[in-house]
Amino acid sequence: MAARACGALALWAGLSVGATAEPGAALPPQTVAHALTLASEAATVLAPRGARVVVEAGSLDPRLSLAPCTRVEPHMLPGVPVWGRSRIGLRCVEGATHWNVSLPVTVAVWAPGVVARGPLPIGTHLDPSQLQRTEIDWAAAPAAPFEDPALLAGRVLLRPLAAGQALRGVDLQARQWFAPGDSVRIVATGPGFSVTGEGQALTAGIEGQSARVQARDGGVLTGRAVSDRCIEVKL
Repeated sequence: MAARACGALALWAGLSVGATAEPGAALPPQTVAHALTLASEAATVLAPRGARVVVEAGSLDPRLSLAPCTRVEPHMLPGVPVWGRSRIGLRCVEGATHWNVSLPVTVAVWAPGVVARGPLPIGTHLDPSQLQRTEIDWAAAPAAPFEDPALLAGRVLLRPLAAGQALRGVDLQARQWFAPGDSVRIVATGPGFSVTGEGQALTAGIEGQSARVQARDGGVLTGRAVSDRCIEVKL
Protein backbone atom coordinates (compact mmCIF):
# COMPACT_ATOMS: atom_id res chain seq x y z
CA MET A 1 0.00 0.00 0.00
CA ALA A 2 2.86 2.41 0.82
CA ALA A 3 4.43 1.88 -2.61
CA ARG A 4 1.09 2.52 -4.34
CA ALA A 5 0.59 5.75 -2.38
CA CYS A 6 4.07 6.94 -3.36
CA GLY A 7 3.31 6.17 -6.99
CA ALA A 8 0.14 8.26 -6.83
CA LEU A 9 2.02 11.14 -5.25
CA ALA A 10 4.61 11.00 -8.01
CA LEU A 11 1.86 11.16 -10.64
CA TRP A 12 0.41 14.37 -9.22
CA ALA A 13 3.88 15.91 -8.88
CA GLY A 14 4.70 14.98 -12.47
CA LEU A 15 1.61 16.85 -13.64
CA SER A 16 2.66 19.89 -11.59
CA VAL A 17 -0.66 20.26 -9.84
CA GLY A 18 -1.25 21.05 -6.21
CA ALA A 19 -3.84 22.29 -3.78
CA THR A 20 -2.88 25.25 -1.63
CA ALA A 21 -6.34 25.81 -0.17
CA GLU A 22 -8.53 23.32 1.65
CA PRO A 23 -11.60 23.05 -0.61
CA GLY A 24 -13.91 21.78 2.13
CA ALA A 25 -14.40 18.69 4.22
CA ALA A 26 -17.15 17.45 1.89
CA LEU A 27 -14.57 16.73 -0.84
CA PRO A 28 -12.05 13.95 -0.21
CA PRO A 29 -8.45 14.62 -1.31
CA GLN A 30 -8.65 12.17 -4.23
CA THR A 31 -11.65 14.07 -5.66
CA VAL A 32 -9.70 17.33 -5.56
CA ALA A 33 -6.67 15.59 -7.12
CA HIS A 34 -8.79 14.27 -10.00
CA ALA A 35 -10.23 17.75 -10.62
CA LEU A 36 -6.75 19.30 -10.66
CA THR A 37 -5.51 16.64 -13.08
CA LEU A 38 -8.41 17.36 -15.44
CA ALA A 39 -7.67 21.10 -15.29
CA SER A 40 -3.97 20.46 -15.95
CA GLU A 41 -4.67 18.25 -18.95
CA ALA A 42 -7.04 20.81 -20.49
CA ALA A 43 -4.55 23.65 -19.96
CA THR A 44 -1.66 21.64 -21.40
CA VAL A 45 -3.48 21.19 -24.72
CA LEU A 46 -3.34 24.97 -25.31
CA ALA A 47 0.08 25.55 -23.73
CA PRO A 48 3.33 26.02 -25.67
CA ARG A 49 5.63 23.00 -25.94
CA GLY A 50 7.52 22.33 -22.72
CA ALA A 51 5.33 24.63 -20.59
CA ARG A 52 5.03 23.99 -16.86
CA VAL A 53 1.35 23.92 -15.89
CA VAL A 54 0.53 24.56 -12.22
CA VAL A 55 -3.03 24.26 -10.92
CA GLU A 56 -4.14 25.37 -7.45
CA ALA A 57 -7.53 24.58 -5.92
CA GLY A 58 -9.68 27.21 -4.29
CA SER A 59 -12.52 26.66 -1.82
CA LEU A 60 -16.11 25.68 -2.23
CA ASP A 61 -18.74 27.95 -0.78
CA PRO A 62 -18.59 27.14 2.98
CA ARG A 63 -22.39 27.33 3.14
CA LEU A 64 -22.68 24.21 0.95
CA SER A 65 -23.64 20.97 2.65
CA LEU A 66 -23.04 18.06 0.29
CA ALA A 67 -24.58 14.65 0.83
CA PRO A 68 -22.14 11.70 1.03
CA CYS A 69 -21.18 10.40 -2.40
CA THR A 70 -19.46 7.16 -3.42
CA ARG A 71 -18.20 8.48 -6.77
CA VAL A 72 -17.64 12.07 -7.87
CA GLU A 73 -16.81 12.86 -11.51
CA PRO A 74 -14.91 16.05 -12.44
CA HIS A 75 -15.86 17.66 -15.76
CA MET A 76 -15.04 20.77 -17.76
CA LEU A 77 -17.67 23.49 -17.74
CA PRO A 78 -18.78 24.91 -21.13
CA GLY A 79 -17.57 28.42 -21.86
CA VAL A 80 -15.22 28.54 -18.85
CA PRO A 81 -11.57 29.43 -19.68
CA VAL A 82 -9.01 26.71 -18.98
CA TRP A 83 -6.24 29.22 -18.12
CA GLY A 84 -6.14 31.71 -15.25
CA ARG A 85 -9.08 31.80 -12.85
CA SER A 86 -11.37 28.95 -13.78
CA ARG A 87 -13.73 26.33 -12.36
CA ILE A 88 -14.01 22.55 -12.62
CA GLY A 89 -17.41 20.92 -12.33
CA LEU A 90 -17.90 18.11 -9.81
CA ARG A 91 -20.96 15.89 -9.97
CA CYS A 92 -22.01 13.07 -7.70
CA VAL A 93 -22.91 10.06 -9.84
CA GLU A 94 -23.17 7.42 -7.12
CA GLY A 95 -24.94 8.50 -3.96
CA ALA A 96 -28.30 8.81 -2.28
CA THR A 97 -28.52 12.41 -3.50
CA HIS A 98 -26.95 13.51 -6.79
CA TRP A 99 -25.40 16.96 -6.66
CA ASN A 100 -23.37 19.18 -8.99
CA VAL A 101 -21.00 21.91 -7.83
CA SER A 102 -17.97 23.72 -9.25
CA LEU A 103 -14.54 23.97 -7.66
CA PRO A 104 -12.60 27.23 -8.22
CA VAL A 105 -9.09 26.68 -9.58
CA THR A 106 -6.24 28.92 -10.66
CA VAL A 107 -4.21 27.69 -13.64
CA ALA A 108 -0.74 29.09 -14.33
CA VAL A 109 1.15 28.24 -17.53
CA TRP A 110 4.88 28.90 -17.11
CA ALA A 111 6.94 29.15 -20.31
CA PRO A 112 9.56 31.49 -21.84
CA GLY A 113 8.34 34.88 -23.03
CA VAL A 114 9.57 38.41 -23.68
CA VAL A 115 9.66 40.94 -20.83
CA ALA A 116 10.98 44.49 -20.46
CA ARG A 117 14.49 44.71 -18.98
CA GLY A 118 13.60 48.02 -17.36
CA PRO A 119 10.74 50.56 -17.28
CA LEU A 120 9.64 51.59 -20.78
CA PRO A 121 7.41 54.66 -21.35
CA ILE A 122 4.52 54.85 -23.77
CA GLY A 123 5.64 55.59 -27.33
CA THR A 124 8.96 53.74 -26.99
CA HIS A 125 10.31 52.42 -30.30
CA LEU A 126 11.47 49.03 -29.15
CA ASP A 127 14.98 47.68 -29.57
CA PRO A 128 15.74 44.04 -28.73
CA SER A 129 18.36 45.24 -26.22
CA GLN A 130 15.50 46.62 -24.09
CA LEU A 131 13.93 43.18 -23.86
CA GLN A 132 14.81 39.73 -22.57
CA ARG A 133 13.39 36.21 -22.47
CA THR A 134 12.45 34.68 -19.15
CA GLU A 135 9.87 32.30 -17.72
CA ILE A 136 6.50 34.01 -17.32
CA ASP A 137 2.91 33.00 -16.67
CA TRP A 138 1.21 32.94 -20.07
CA ALA A 139 -2.15 32.62 -18.33
CA ALA A 140 -1.79 35.92 -16.45
CA ALA A 141 -3.60 37.81 -19.26
CA PRO A 142 -5.89 36.83 -22.15
CA ALA A 143 -3.42 37.84 -24.90
CA ALA A 144 -0.45 35.54 -25.50
CA PRO A 145 3.03 36.99 -24.83
CA PHE A 146 5.73 37.34 -27.48
CA GLU A 147 8.51 34.76 -27.59
CA ASP A 148 11.27 36.40 -29.69
CA PRO A 149 12.65 39.90 -28.87
CA ALA A 150 14.12 40.22 -32.38
CA LEU A 151 10.64 40.24 -33.92
CA LEU A 152 9.70 43.34 -31.90
CA ALA A 153 12.40 45.66 -33.28
CA GLY A 154 10.85 49.00 -34.24
CA ARG A 155 7.46 48.29 -32.74
CA VAL A 156 5.92 51.15 -30.74
CA LEU A 157 4.54 50.80 -27.21
CA LEU A 158 0.89 51.69 -26.80
CA ARG A 159 1.19 51.74 -23.00
CA PRO A 160 4.08 51.91 -20.51
CA LEU A 161 5.72 48.74 -19.26
CA ALA A 162 7.29 48.07 -15.87
CA ALA A 163 10.56 46.19 -15.51
CA GLY A 164 9.91 42.47 -15.85
CA GLN A 165 6.45 42.94 -17.32
CA ALA A 166 5.54 40.56 -20.15
CA LEU A 167 5.02 42.07 -23.59
CA ARG A 168 1.77 41.12 -25.35
CA GLY A 169 0.08 42.20 -28.56
CA VAL A 170 -2.27 44.62 -26.80
CA ASP A 171 0.79 46.58 -25.58
CA LEU A 172 1.82 47.57 -29.12
CA GLN A 173 0.50 50.03 -31.68
CA ALA A 174 -1.03 48.33 -34.69
CA ARG A 175 1.14 48.53 -37.81
CA GLN A 176 -0.07 50.06 -41.08
CA TRP A 177 0.71 47.49 -43.77
CA PHE A 178 -0.35 49.63 -46.72
CA ALA A 179 -1.90 52.99 -47.64
CA PRO A 180 -4.75 53.89 -50.01
CA GLY A 181 -3.50 53.65 -53.58
CA ASP A 182 -0.78 51.08 -52.83
CA SER A 183 -0.47 47.97 -54.95
CA VAL A 184 -1.29 44.98 -52.76
CA ARG A 185 -1.22 41.21 -53.03
CA ILE A 186 -4.62 39.59 -52.53
CA VAL A 187 -4.70 36.14 -50.95
CA ALA A 188 -8.18 34.66 -51.30
CA THR A 189 -8.88 31.50 -49.30
CA GLY A 190 -11.82 29.13 -49.10
CA PRO A 191 -12.55 25.54 -48.10
CA GLY A 192 -9.55 23.58 -49.38
CA PHE A 193 -8.12 26.19 -51.75
CA SER A 194 -6.13 29.43 -51.92
CA VAL A 195 -5.52 31.80 -54.85
CA THR A 196 -3.48 34.97 -55.13
CA GLY A 197 -3.84 38.08 -57.24
CA GLU A 198 -2.98 41.76 -57.42
CA GLY A 199 -5.05 44.82 -56.66
CA GLN A 200 -5.04 48.39 -55.43
CA ALA A 201 -5.83 49.43 -51.87
CA LEU A 202 -8.91 51.63 -51.47
CA THR A 203 -8.43 52.08 -47.71
CA ALA A 204 -5.51 51.95 -45.29
CA GLY A 205 -4.45 48.47 -44.23
CA ILE A 206 -4.15 48.54 -40.45
CA GLU A 207 -2.81 45.36 -38.86
CA GLY A 208 -5.63 42.93 -38.10
CA GLN A 209 -8.36 45.28 -39.31
CA SER A 210 -10.64 45.15 -42.34
CA ALA A 211 -9.57 46.91 -45.52
CA ARG A 212 -10.98 47.27 -49.02
CA VAL A 213 -9.11 46.63 -52.29
CA GLN A 214 -10.00 46.77 -55.95
CA ALA A 215 -9.00 43.70 -57.93
CA ARG A 216 -7.66 43.94 -61.49
CA ASP A 217 -11.05 42.92 -62.89
CA GLY A 218 -12.62 45.94 -61.18
CA GLY A 219 -14.31 44.04 -58.36
CA VAL A 220 -14.07 45.41 -54.83
CA LEU A 221 -13.07 42.99 -52.09
CA THR A 222 -12.99 43.31 -48.29
CA GLY A 223 -10.40 41.45 -46.28
CA ARG A 224 -7.95 41.67 -43.40
CA ALA A 225 -4.52 43.33 -43.60
CA VAL A 226 -2.07 40.61 -42.57
CA SER A 227 1.41 41.74 -43.67
CA ASP A 228 3.34 44.26 -45.77
CA ARG A 229 1.13 45.10 -48.79
CA CYS A 230 -0.89 41.93 -48.34
CA ILE A 231 -4.57 41.40 -47.65
CA GLU A 232 -6.35 38.13 -46.87
CA VAL A 233 -9.87 37.65 -48.22
CA LYS A 234 -12.13 34.84 -46.99
CA LEU A 235 -14.41 33.44 -49.70
